[in-house]
Amino acid sequence: MCPYIPARWRWALEALLLLNVAVFLALVGPPERTLGPNIRAVYLHGAWIWAALIALAVAAGYGLKALLGDSAALRWSRLWGWVGMALWWLYLPLSLWAMQTNWNGLFLSEPRWRAGVELAIVGLLLQVAALFLPPRATAWINVGFLALIIVRLSLTERVLHPPSPMLTSRAWLIQLTFFATLLALVGMARAWVHWLHVVLPPWPASQATSSEP
Repeated sequence: MCPYIPARWRWALEALLLLNVAVFLALVGPPERTLGPNIRAVYLHGAWIWAALIALAVAAGYGLKALLGDSAALRWSRLWGWVGMALWWLYLPLSLWAMQTNWNGLFLSEPRWRAGVELAIVGLLLQVAALFLPPRATAWINVGFLALIIVRLSLTERVLHPPSPMLTSRAWLIQLTFFATLLALVGMARAWVHWLHVVLPPWPASQATSSEP
């Protein structure tokens, strides 16, 4: 990005550009034998939830780093947690779109859908609670929430929701489209994290400088 553009605008423009790249890749991706062109909804829906999971995993990673003594990592843990939760909430309407497109209706009793809604509510409440707790609580919350996601999803059965077709498909072009879309969305998440880092003032627990990749 152009170094002459202020950082806050540079990161925002990068995020919007990568979002458009992700949507473009999903909409022009190859059709699939069973789902046909409707798989394009799955490209975006699937990549979006994986991007949310990756963002929350990065938040937990920084949280663990903070618990090991790097107080500057608390800021990055909090920002990645916010962006990860925003992606998780935005995944819910994308999930409804994918349901409608591929199932010709909304099956809100699908256990994976209900688990996603429950985790979205719990995650939001935890992020709000972290604002009123000592800064170190952010690290515990993000580490604990990632563990909760892993346990909750591993115990959740599927009814109509199949295993990820992108990970099981033998069509390399389908997988390439999916992972390219995912890469663009993870880049978008990183850009939003840096945007928040620029526009928000530092808080006492993270006055130290920390370089984030």
